[in-house]
Amino acid sequence: MVFMFITAGVLAEICSALPLSGSIYIWAAESAGPKYARFFGFLVAWWSTTAWMTFAAGNCQATANYIVSQLAVWEVNFPGGTGLDNVRWRAFVWGVSEVMLFLSIAVNYLPPKWYKGVFRFSLFIMMLDFFLCLIWLPIAVHNTYGFRSADFVFTSTYNGTGAPAGWNYILSFLFTAGILTGFDASGHIAEETKNASVVAGRGIITSAIATGVCGFISIIVFLFCIPDLDTFFALAAPQPFVQVYAAALGKGPSIFMTALAVLGLILNTSIAVVAASRLIFAVARDGVLPLSGWIGRVDGHRQPKNAVTVMFVFAATLLCSIIPSQVAFTSLISAGGVPTIAAYCLIALLRLTQTPNSFKTSHFYLGRWARPMYLSTVLFNGLVFVVMISPFYFPVTASTFNFACVIFGSVTIFAILSWYFIPAEKWLRQEQIEQAMRITEGNTDPRETYPSLQRAE
Repeated sequence: MVFMFITAGVLAEICSALPLSGSIYIWAAESAGPKYARFFGFLVAWWSTTAWMTFAAGNCQATANYIVSQLAVWEVNFPGGTGLDNVRWRAFVWGVSEVMLFLSIAVNYLPPKWYKGVFRFSLFIMMLDFFLCLIWLPIAVHNTYGFRSADFVFTSTYNGTGAPAGWNYILSFLFTAGILTGFDASGHIAEETKNASVVAGRGIITSAIATGVCGFISIIVFLFCIPDLDTFFALAAPQPFVQVYAAALGKGPSIFMTALAVLGLILNTSIAVVAASRLIFAVARDGVLPLSGWIGRVDGHRQPKNAVTVMFVFAATLLCSIIPSQVAFTSLISAGGVPTIAAYCLIALLRLTQTPNSFKTSHFYLGRWARPMYLSTVLFNGLVFVVMISPFYFPVTASTFNFACVIFGSVTIFAILSWYFIPAEKWLRQEQIEQAMRITEGNTDPRETYPSLQRAE
């Protein structure tokens, strides 16, 4: 958690100096310096686009898992069973996931003036869910099957991976670090943010801190509130916490908690699509993606609705892979977090080695703490990256192989080929790179470099 806070500080420093849509690939380019800017800009552009576009599909399937898990609570017999070998079950999960995606995307077609209300309502729902889990769930657990001991929560270990004990411990970062990603989102909507050089950077820091603190508290509470491990691992629902709610609160209240989680996840996905669509719009605006001329357009409200449509088509197509094989779908979305972590690590490495004394005009300039924070970010995110592409289960078989490394490698190769074949004058021209560097030194206005920049006033 501490190292992710440091990572947020490193990104906030750059965001404050360059508050532009599609920020993360521009940050990478400028962190690399003029000589290597274009190459690393291509890498991070494709990494980030892959991460954010797969996130929507993965989140919608996770939302569907909450809904279909109510069948296990009410002991409803599904034709053919709820195993992954049942194509009817996979089709059912796919259908529910597509509905969740449609609802999540639909919010992004609302008029922009509604967004503030959506964001505030989303925050209300998430905090309501958080406090109910913090207060109602423990009371119910105390009155039913009882808490786990402090010794169990803080000292016990469980190895369900088949990995050596040391690596099994390291694999715990897969879950905890996976929660603390995506806080660069506020940078992607910087062009629509008032006083973006301060507000967008502050958003990166506060979102990382809020997620870290609330996530840590939630993990501790859930560890105290789960049933004994034999009972917990025997739960058959795709989302076992739905059955935990039912065991502690009762079947009826479990519906309420499930509905709350589903609504929160739909809104969470919608907000993620807001950030992701701005990233896709920025990359298309600069001429990299196929159909860039259409994707990079904005509507009468200056909203990138075509980029939102691309998100919907891509995620809906990705979800279709659930029907032939759940393993195929899991493999495709397994790389969702990997490119983001890789981008965090790479940006810090470039700041450490190529531009350690730049971006002094940043409102969040790190000063003498810069190099230690860059190094900490590189080492920690490098470790998380290794964990995310490593096998999760041992021995490794075709059904347990982690395809994240294959997908990440393929995206990286495609990015390198794009860098090689796309003419330099078409995307991230040298004069554009040098002009952006002058922005970070306070010598020019961002709108001179990016004429399409339309920041809210």
